[in-house]
Amino acid sequence: MTDSLRVEEQGDRMVVTLDRPERRNAIDQAMVDALHAVCERLEREPRILILTGSDGVFASGADIAELRERTAADAANGINDTIFSRIAALPMPVIAALDGFALGGGAELAYAADLRVGTPRLRIGNPETGLGIIAAAGALWRLPQLVGLPLATELVLTGRILTGEEALAAGLVSDLLEPGELLTGAHALADRIAANDPLATRLTKQVLREPAERHPAAEREAQAVLFESPEKRRRMTEFLERRSRR
Repeated sequence: MTDSLRVEEQGDRMVVTLDRPERRNAIDQAMVDALHAVCERLEREPRILILTGSDGVFASGADIAELRERTAADAANGINDTIFSRIAALPMPVIAALDGFALGGGAELAYAADLRVGTPRLRIGNPETGLGIIAAAGALWRLPQLVGLPLATELVLTGRILTGEEALAAGLVSDLLEPGELLTGAHALADRIAANDPLATRLTKQVLREPAERHPAAEREAQAVLFESPEKRRRMTEFLERRSRR
């Protein structure tokens, strides 16, 4: 627990709730620092991460009061994009459970997750140009990967906000759930991931993030590690034994 995050340990996963309800969970420096501390733990002890927000809001954006005072030097330091990239690079999958506003930096945090689920009342997008800045913490390159360049271009240039239904249609979220079922749905995804081999999961995520020129070498390298894994032999032996009993 910190002033801006609630952290819950659940064995094979960690649930982190953005918790600045008085600021609609706006991402300030204290929250960034707390998220770095979460990442440090998950880098040492890899587990699934579920990110969500309190009081029916994921994150309304970066804290505008802080953002207004930031300088060119702050932009060069990449305060938000550094933590979002660190979250994206965590060894095990990250699931974002999105309700209400996920705007600006909040949307960019959601884009950094591996999987996203939402609610019908989700409102997600990047209105940064209306505030005289760009979406500089991942939207300009992650969002095109997620929804395609034409839609991403429209969204970041116009500031249009997607509804939950529109986000689902665009593939930005994989499912829409009622608010009371949102975390249940996120945990169901985590359960399916946790049932698989953790090493195979970690290597799958790693290879997915490799640049185009690293394929197929990256797959071959990862598979070579897994082909020598005792867990591969155990799981395949169990599969063959179950099939022989049918």
